[in-house]
Amino acid sequence: MAASQEKQLNLAKQFAQNSDGCEGRGSGSCGGSAFVWNPSNQKWLWCPMKVAKRQAPVRVRKKNPSLRVACPFIDSPVSFMDSVPSLEILVRAPEGFSLWCGPPFNNGQPAVKLEKVICTNAKFSEDGSRLMVMKSDSTVSIYDCSSSKEIRSFAVPNMSAATMSPCGTYLQTFQRPSTPQEKNVILWKTETGAPVYQHFQKNMTKTTWPSVQFSSDEAIACRLATNEIQFFDARDFSKEIIYRVRIPGIAAVELSKAPGSHVAAFIPESKGIPASVQIFACGENSMSQPVARRSFFRCSTVQLSWNRGSTGLLVLVQADVDKTNQSYFGESKMNYLTTNGTHEGLVPLSKEGPVHDVQWSYSGSEFAVVYGFMPAKATVFDKKCNPLVELGTGPYNTIRWNPKGKFLCLAGFGNLPGDMAFWDYKEKKQLGTTRAEWSVTSEWSPDGCYFMTATTAPRLQVDNGIKIFHPNGSLYFKTMFDKLYQADWKPESPDRFGEIAELAQSIDSLKVGETKQQGQGSKSSVAPNKATSANPPTQKPAAYRPPHAKTAAAIQTKLFGGSSTEEMSKNAAKNKKKREKQREKKAAEAATAANNGA
Repeated sequence: MAASQEKQLNLAKQFAQNSDGCEGRGSGSCGGSAFVWNPSNQKWLWCPMKVAKRQAPVRVRKKNPSLRVACPFIDSPVSFMDSVPSLEILVRAPEGFSLWCGPPFNNGQPAVKLEKVICTNAKFSEDGSRLMVMKSDSTVSIYDCSSSKEIRSFAVPNMSAATMSPCGTYLQTFQRPSTPQEKNVILWKTETGAPVYQHFQKNMTKTTWPSVQFSSDEAIACRLATNEIQFFDARDFSKEIIYRVRIPGIAAVELSKAPGSHVAAFIPESKGIPASVQIFACGENSMSQPVARRSFFRCSTVQLSWNRGSTGLLVLVQADVDKTNQSYFGESKMNYLTTNGTHEGLVPLSKEGPVHDVQWSYSGSEFAVVYGFMPAKATVFDKKCNPLVELGTGPYNTIRWNPKGKFLCLAGFGNLPGDMAFWDYKEKKQLGTTRAEWSVTSEWSPDGCYFMTATTAPRLQVDNGIKIFHPNGSLYFKTMFDKLYQADWKPESPDRFGEIAELAQSIDSLKVGETKQQGQGSKSSVAPNKATSANPPTQKPAAYRPPHAKTAAAIQTKLFGGSSTEEMSKNAAKNKKKREKQREKKAAEAATAANNGA
């Protein structure tokens, strides 16, 4: 360390030592970070800049290399530590995409890091280091996310799809083939712009794209071919195929990401043989036999989901036809397999009905499932499929686990009203509820402190906009668009952020509404005061309800919550008494006739 930096660090230590520091509290915040001295263990802690600005209590990671040292006595932050990454949001509208800084936002509005760039699609790499931008003239531009500068552009005629490898090292493009001999899937090196691998692929579907799959560290790559899986050295594609595994009839493949140690293969039903999912260990000498296998009857498609650590695989089996005739949309079953062979079977779901959503926690040690007929049920299971926490029932079909594993959001989007329930998983309690109607996409921020929903086109052409919520359900930010196509967080590793700050206590009730609706509510709140000063108006009879709607309120309450109206109008009560008297009269006449006959 340079002498000047050492002197600045000593000044910082003196500043922190003289402050009333305590573990987890930012004392002495300044431009870069808050420097904190903990007298109990004689250690210095550093607090991220955005937390220092909020001046809120925080839990600080003691061994976090991603924090900076800074205080009022330091001219510039000490350079031997990297800065905490700031949150960024990609927003794409008809005019193009732009990058926003934050949250937190200064003065309640986001700062624009990159002005609008015309494009047809944009997507970050999984690690957030690169940004791929597709344009209408069949060109793809690669941006460096740290500088927001374009580093490479590719012209690919007749291109219909493109994607990047997890670390942004490779760009993969798909072109509509003109001849069977044309190699229409090309893998490009983003740094040099040179193609490193090419092959022919007839069709592109969700199950076959991207054609070449990578592990998160880009150490292993594989692709699905006819009756086999082909493996490559992802650091040197000039070696071509390094080994392969033969699986007759294979239709889908899923490589585990972190680490890329295993691969799952799906073989559909054929000639009376049931469908199956098989797990193979990656390696030339270890792929002769599967390490785990599960067979399924009545299986049309599967969704394969690996956990972090590559020790467990969730298999959502879906059939187009429900043989029990309980659902028009078919049936679904959740299965679980482990790579060590200790578990293979169904996940014990306690309610009949479809599986709406499932997601692993960031640690990979538990997963949450939303399942059952409405109102759906949500349960958290451990790696042995033992239920850990019951999250209750409600109009939910979506679950989102925040990257730190502390918070959960249950939501009902799509054809549901948009109810959201936020849970503190570690404390096993609900923090709050709210509603985000017509949401199309939803996701937690990389630091786990914000939850963003977006209403986008072409799914919905009206009321497009973005909403950002705190983990207790309170609305932090909202903006509307004439038309919005995309709103995504820039990916970052959750390990680069400190622990989540302690949040406010759970709120009793929260309603998020439009400004116009709030104005109408304020007017209605004044009306009772005017009515009390004069004679109360005559109560109007209740509106007519047709016979088929008599049970509608009860069904609505059961499915979506709320209270049904139990009060009965005067005419309804009068008719009810009349019907009861008629029944009593008929019963008396029947009894008299029976006595006379005897």
